[in-house]
Amino acid sequence: MKVAGVRRRTIWVEADGWSIGIIDQTRLPFAFETATLRRVEEMAQAIRDMLVRGAPLIGAAGAYGLCLAARADASDAGLDRAQALLAATRPTAVNLAWALDRMRAALRDLPPPERPRRAYECAAQICEEDVATNAAIGEHGLELIAAASKKNGAPVNVLTHCNAGWLATVDWGTATAPIYRAHDNGIPVHVWVDETRPRNQGASLTAWELSNHGVPHTVIVDNAGGHLMQHGKVDLCIVGTDRTTATGDVANKIGTYLKALAAHDNGVPFYVALPSPTIDWSLADGIKGIPIEERGGDEVSYISGQRANGDTTRVRVVPEASPVANYAFDVTPARLITGLITERGIATASRQGLAALFPDRAGAS
Repeated sequence: MKVAGVRRRTIWVEADGWSIGIIDQTRLPFAFETATLRRVEEMAQAIRDMLVRGAPLIGAAGAYGLCLAARADASDAGLDRAQALLAATRPTAVNLAWALDRMRAALRDLPPPERPRRAYECAAQICEEDVATNAAIGEHGLELIAAASKKNGAPVNVLTHCNAGWLATVDWGTATAPIYRAHDNGIPVHVWVDETRPRNQGASLTAWELSNHGVPHTVIVDNAGGHLMQHGKVDLCIVGTDRTTATGDVANKIGTYLKALAAHDNGVPFYVALPSPTIDWSLADGIKGIPIEERGGDEVSYISGQRANGDTTRVRVVPEASPVANYAFDVTPARLITGLITERGIATASRQGLAALFPDRAGAS
């Protein structure tokens, strides 16, 4: 997608042919900065501290983390250590474990000297597949926005939560891919962007993305979505997911469940956009089975912003004596989901719906 008119991706191999470049998302929206990672420990820290974030991008970053590890120690023991280190960084998103397992399978039967080269080939393939997958999600989701377009030329109002944009993937995004497709195809579209406390990925990242691509949007507080739906100002919701069960339950950024409840109460279609590596075919009950990451309390107690003079600052917004809890995700039951937008089409949020699109994977689980 575009940054200041220039097409970018979120992760790449640097000119030296082996170190990994990323966009430091913790610096957005006030500064666009990149970072170069040369050790698996640096990649693990980048994932843990959310320099890179979003389930598909975490998977790609984990894959390149194993590439860096293979350069340092391509033995089975060395790769085992690296895989364990990377897998522990973010427990909710299933793409990370999926990518690491795929990388290890590609390297397992090779002698150690051949593993670094093959690792980079496999990681690059994972990235290219992610781009193609998200582009296909965009095409299938475009049909929904086109169907909602209005004869009077008024924009289709889409509400989204957190950042499931191209910053959360290698390119295109999941929930935003249909929006970008609609905008680029000349369909008037407007996006309600939830700020998404506590890390404000909507206000900081989704709004920044949409601004760079020229998509009309409005940032709203997290609690405004229900009000907008009550007054007919939301035509459909599209969100992403970090893990989806075989039965259609989805885990996404905290607050998604509340949006789904409001949408259900007001008859607003609620869609989830997901690449198939996000599906955990081993799970049937998302509420009981999906691990929910609990992050540090400082993300709730403090907020970052920009001063009038352009300097960024961090301020406390909670009394020092008050304890805080920081649950990073919640689970939306399948019964509240209108449909799942995948690279193979739109499925009902059910075991039957997903299995119909992915019989090859459902049968292997």
